[in-house]
Amino acid sequence: MSMLNFNFDFMKHRKLALTISLVLVIASVALLLTRGLNLGIDFTGGNVIQVEFENRPDVANVREVISSIVAKGAMIQNFGEKGIIIRTNEDTEESREAVIKSLTSTYADAKITGFEKVGPVVGGELRRQAIIGVSIALVAILIYITLRFQFRFAIVSVVPLVHDVLIALGFFSITQMEISSSFIAAILTIVGYSLNNTIIILDRVRENWGSLSRKGIVNLVNESLNQTLGRTINTTLTTLFPVLALCVWGGPVLAAFSYAMLVGIIAGTWSSMFVATGLLCEWQGKKN
Repeated sequence: MSMLNFNFDFMKHRKLALTISLVLVIASVALLLTRGLNLGIDFTGGNVIQVEFENRPDVANVREVISSIVAKGAMIQNFGEKGIIIRTNEDTEESREAVIKSLTSTYADAKITGFEKVGPVVGGELRRQAIIGVSIALVAILIYITLRFQFRFAIVSVVPLVHDVLIALGFFSITQMEISSSFIAAILTIVGYSLNNTIIILDRVRENWGSLSRKGIVNLVNESLNQTLGRTINTTLTTLFPVLALCVWGGPVLAAFSYAMLVGIIAGTWSSMFVATGLLCEWQGKKN
């Protein structure tokens, strides 16, 4: 427990907070239905080209060389001591040959060591596995929290997870940032992070549950939030700072992961403090 004694009335604004979250979720769903997502090669298929150099150039220079050829951008990363892997969304042979020609004409020491075409079937399988993985995780969480706490605690824990994932997807829809396979890892990390914050708060609510009849659900939840606020702040900041560093210096390869994590941390902190607790207050209030 933090040595600081907080006394904020968080639940005073719970209906406003829940309304804001509902609007953001609806907006995210609307964006997904209208704009969709900018899926990368891992999901849509494309070309993968492997190049080796005697003196390997910077990734930024390689991206500049092929930027006029690859309309949707490319994922470029170093491998080994002298190699570079280029992944493009264009899956035509003409596009691949154009990229190869541009590289070999610009860099005299460039040697194409391999290339392959990633088909959309692989992308469809990856999407399916991602949906199955997230769904299984949510069901497992629901069952565990029901057994460990109460059913109502399980419901108000899972709803924020869906809230956080949809807001992250909405952010990527409105910005049209390219989504790679690392985005799936970020989504699962967000689920774990958000759940951890929520469980810490709900565990304190459970510990204080004996005073429910005397204090009422609103005061009980406020007390629990204030008792865990120091830990929430510490956890959020110590996670946020490294993610901000990734956003600034991580480069295009880590962009999908780092920005998904950034949005997820902010949404997860908000949902654990206001969505989960606000729903619990409303549920218990109607029950009484």
